[in-house]
Amino acid sequence: MELKSILQQKDKWIIGMVHIEALPGTPMHSKPFQEIIKQALIEATILQNSGVDAILIENMHDVPYLKKKVGPEIVSCMTAIACEMRHNIHLPIGIQILAAANQEALAVALAANLDFIRVEGFVFAHVADEGYLESCAGELLRYRKMIGAEHIRIFTDVQKKHSSHSITGDLDLKGHVEAATYFLSDGIVITGTSTGKEALVDDVLAARESTNLPILIGSGITEMNIAKYWYLADAFIVGSWFKQEGNWKKPVSEERVKSFMRKISELKKARRKNGSIGNVVEEDKSFFL
Repeated sequence: MELKSILQQKDKWIIGMVHIEALPGTPMHSKPFQEIIKQALIEATILQNSGVDAILIENMHDVPYLKKKVGPEIVSCMTAIACEMRHNIHLPIGIQILAAANQEALAVALAANLDFIRVEGFVFAHVADEGYLESCAGELLRYRKMIGAEHIRIFTDVQKKHSSHSITGDLDLKGHVEAATYFLSDGIVITGTSTGKEALVDDVLAARESTNLPILIGSGITEMNIAKYWYLADAFIVGSWFKQEGNWKKPVSEERVKSFMRKISELKKARRKNGSIGNVVEEDKSFFL
């Protein structure tokens, strides 16, 4: 079956994270680049063989992160990894380049024939770990148009984790979601306060009520809490839970991924049996088409 047909049949998405090991020039870098590529492919293959629906690659180990301008060495390395990933993995693949290097991520996605990017700082300014981040929607979507990358989906964090949003303290999450929708986001990512922290159910519900775009939960999803969010969102980005001991710094655990995906199979069977619950769009989203 063609990939397009497979995507059109999906109604919920599990997106597995591959956290690329520290790249050349970053403080934690220690391994030859070919070993970094090899490890990324090993983890992506585990995710694919275990039944996830898509993969998201990210330079998570490049701490502390630069703000927006990450350097040609990072862009070239992420391009090489993305190309190898695309050659070996048949699932939809996305990319995020930290921190807020959104145009660079889009350029890599186009060069490597990837399907989506995850973007921070799309609408409204905020203060992140790396400093003050201005919104990027206008420049990013014009850049996407200019380079002919309109087929690449842009999923956008709102009130993102690891950030202070006091600057926009007079705006609730609903206002952020409505602005991202108005500024032509392709999907809304809701997170907890930091990596591995659960999103608030009320935040997910507020996002759902504020847009017809796909809702993605971008942090804190585990095998124990996925049922709580199952009918509230359209896609779930899983990182820490898939790692050994649930630690994002460690490699992907095949056992943990397979156990999680068995839980997903149970939820899908129950959903087909019981029908829709709550104010959720039940038709498939075809996110990556």
